[in-house]
Amino acid sequence: MPQNRSLIVLGLAILLGLAAVFVANSYLSGVEQQAETVDKTLVRVAVARVPLEYGTAVTTENIKFVSWPRASLPAGTFPSRTGLVVPGAPRVALRPIEVNEPIMKSKLSGEGGRASISAVLPADKRAIAVRVGDVTGVAGFVLPGDSVDVFITRQVTDSNGDQSGQITDVLLQNIKVIAIDQNANDNANQPKVSKTATLEVDPVDAQKLVLGETVGSLSLALRNVANQDTEAVQTVSIDDLQDGAYSGRYRSPSSSYANYTRAPVYRVRRSSGGAARPKRPSNTTSVQIVRGTGATNYEVKRHAGF
Repeated sequence: MPQNRSLIVLGLAILLGLAAVFVANSYLSGVEQQAETVDKTLVRVAVARVPLEYGTAVTTENIKFVSWPRASLPAGTFPSRTGLVVPGAPRVALRPIEVNEPIMKSKLSGEGGRASISAVLPADKRAIAVRVGDVTGVAGFVLPGDSVDVFITRQVTDSNGDQSGQITDVLLQNIKVIAIDQNANDNANQPKVSKTATLEVDPVDAQKLVLGETVGSLSLALRNVANQDTEAVQTVSIDDLQDGAYSGRYRSPSSSYANYTRAPVYRVRRSSGGAARPKRPSNTTSVQIVRGTGATNYEVKRHAGF
């Protein structure tokens, strides 16, 4: 009996050992398969260890490597230091790169390159500088990366060749500013009165800007970055220097917006209840004068043309 009992215990131990080996092999195989799956879905990519500002040289100290999902990897990244960190001829950042942002070739200069606007300028675009000042440059609030409209104010002549007044046209709309003076850093956020603004335009628009500076004065109007719409333009003359009025006197019949005109508009004052006041005689109008918190309406005669 003791011998049989020993054989039974030995058999059970062998079975338990085999079961443990099977379970361990299954677990290790699953871990290996999971690791292989992870390795297939992730790739090694270089990212910025610290913020890289415009003109910063890329070195071993300011980059690191992380695992990145292969399916969402941007084009032009670096899987190793080869071609990225070049001893004696470093690449420099042409656009700001944030911490943990993948470093891409499109944001870097060539080996031993310099921070040059031409390296990031689209092939079909041109960079051209225009003169600005404290007023024409929106008091320095126009910064690299902003979008602006360009206005031109010039003299016009009549059929006899005599100067008949000044007009202001919208020369260009929704133009990207790529540099202010010598600053092309998109992260610049401090207003600064500058002398020049470099704009990104197509070749024909570059010609318009050059010609525009010779025949008149240019001014910039800052746009909302979310507003990308191109609107119908109007020519404003001295005759239109009245609130709410537009004559359209200098609109060219051949203009693509020739049908987009408005007759002179005059505001109608309404009472606080929202109802319109009784219609005034055609030769009079109402003028409201505010003294402190009180307001008084006066009837005055209209002059010719008003």
